[in-house]
Amino acid sequence: MSYRILSLDGGGMRGLLSALLLERLARHEPRLLQNVDLIAGTSSGGLIALGLAKGYSPGELAQLFRTRAPRIFADSLLDDFADLGRLLGADYDNRGLEAVARDLLGDTTLGGLNKRVLITAFDLNGSSSGGQGDNGSGNTRPARWRAKFYHNFPGTDSDAHEPAWQVALKTSAAPTYFPTYRGFADGALAANNPALCALAQSQDRRSVSDPPRLQEVSLLSIGTGTVPRNIAGERHDWGVVQWARPLVDLLAAGDTGVVDYQCRAFLGDRYLRLNPLLPAGQRLPLDATHPRQLARMESIAAGADITGAVAWLERYWREPYRSLTDDVPGRSPGSSPSDVEAPTEMERTSGGSSK
Repeated sequence: MSYRILSLDGGGMRGLLSALLLERLARHEPRLLQNVDLIAGTSSGGLIALGLAKGYSPGELAQLFRTRAPRIFADSLLDDFADLGRLLGADYDNRGLEAVARDLLGDTTLGGLNKRVLITAFDLNGSSSGGQGDNGSGNTRPARWRAKFYHNFPGTDSDAHEPAWQVALKTSAAPTYFPTYRGFADGALAANNPALCALAQSQDRRSVSDPPRLQEVSLLSIGTGTVPRNIAGERHDWGVVQWARPLVDLLAAGDTGVVDYQCRAFLGDRYLRLNPLLPAGQRLPLDATHPRQLARMESIAAGADITGAVAWLERYWREPYRSLTDDVPGRSPGSSPSDVEAPTEMERTSGGSSK
């Protein structure tokens, strides 16, 4: 029996690469998304996760990146002058991102999605920890920043009431790129690779009365491409100025590698990481919206070797479903994912095919 988790890294516009890889995998394994039990995402991966849970196909989400990117990353010379090119302010406002998130997710709450989700964010002002509240001992508890994991599982810590579009803005508020949103910053500050967070959520007895055993969990983790970078030399006597430029990339890469190591240790062959190596010397930053950059991502996704991933899906994703009917939205007792042919969100709204 199998409990299936799909995890999607953060990476800004390189989320297009993740969506395209997922689209290719879904062609080989048509029930890939219908059979998934939990979808986790960070930043742009969080936006994709919410879209998938709403019912959009990977191809529709890839098209969103292609067509709506200029609106998300809209900039002006006046804004660049005002913030001194990100020195004194975020490079972009989040009005374009908000418009895209609202269009994509509408008024749906996390509880109204078709799948269980886990979305990472970082609470800067401590609002999600109760702030200056009583901790049960009669003493007040000072507000503190902390990682926040939004989910729609049942239980006392459920975030099922949260509007999905607002969670999308919280997980995508990348420092220096976008302003914080309601006191929250990008989920990459908590976990750019949310795979281990998703695994932990599947075992949380506050939300799941009968957690799957680790031997039953199959976890597919999709990245946004590995950037081939290094810092040459053996000694670096650097200060704040020298470390500031590479530090964000270093922290994200370090987090991703640690999570990969931990998931592999916990799950063994039942864990698969798909994260293509990006060509050296070809910059694909978080705000890569130029047509040549988008075409490059399309080429990388089309050329990535997914033979091993397809074989892994055939072995571990097609196993009999481990029924957790009380914990899965929209699934009646005794049913399995393969019993339902779920239309995509675009098919539901347009009445036609999304192909």
